[in-house]
Amino acid sequence: MKKFAGEDAGKTMIHVLGILLGNIFYALAVTGFIMPNDLITGGTTGLGLFVNRMTGMPVSIFVSIFNISMFLWGAWILGRQFAVSTILSTLFYPMALGIMEYTGFQGFMLEERLVAVLYGGILIGAGIGIVMRCGASTGGMDIPALIGKKKWNLNVSASIYLMDCVILGMQLVTADSQAVLYGILLILVYTLVLDKVLILGGAKIQVKIVTKAYEEMNRLIGERLDCGTSLLHMETGYLHRESKMVLAVISKRELPRLNQLALDLDPEAFIIINQINEVRGRGFTLKKIYRDAHLQTNYR
Repeated sequence: MKKFAGEDAGKTMIHVLGILLGNIFYALAVTGFIMPNDLITGGTTGLGLFVNRMTGMPVSIFVSIFNISMFLWGAWILGRQFAVSTILSTLFYPMALGIMEYTGFQGFMLEERLVAVLYGGILIGAGIGIVMRCGASTGGMDIPALIGKKKWNLNVSASIYLMDCVILGMQLVTADSQAVLYGILLILVYTLVLDKVLILGGAKIQVKIVTKAYEEMNRLIGERLDCGTSLLHMETGYLHRESKMVLAVISKRELPRLNQLALDLDPEAFIIINQINEVRGRGFTLKKIYRDAHLQTNYR
């Protein structure tokens, strides 16, 4: 029991550090690349930039007020579990923004704004991705979308994109049309980076092998690659012969070994290879369990 409690505490600490790091990346993108290069973006930060250019209110102050307001609304509508997973980002992100603003951090004024778009987009996508991988939310404009989903079954992604478009449109008052185009590109960049971060390390290769020697193939994969397999019932389409197909999920670096293993055993083997984004379960997100030789023999 103590061991499990220690493991849970360790995981919690890693998640907290990850949430803090993700929000630091996000704040660095805003103060380091977006503000110095007069770029615009969506979300709460985009609203903060709009208000800053209209009234001079510091972005960190606006984001603090807006995030806390949205957090209280979300906690009331969405409940305790939402509040627990969102409160850290709600408080820490504007704090990180404020520290960077008030310590005189000037950011990076680049001659080519497109470079600033790329760096800003990478940092925002990486930051949000790290926070989400830690099981938390960045809060802000995500909260109205989540409430819309609960109350009226609105699509979350569509709601967020719509709000981003409205926020970008508002900033036409304080920015030129070229800045809006860069803002759209920034959103595209951080969306692509976010997708990559969310599946980072989880992508695997699924291999299906059709061979007459499926029993031997199944055994060799387990012995040579230390990989679990499944035998799927199949029937050939032309001759209607019943057989079994070997299914294995492996890492990319193991693919050449498996290819060679299959072709050495059966040069006529039919091999289907697919990339999959994530695998969960025993041997991947859960530790492997090895049977001893006696149990393994009896099991077979």
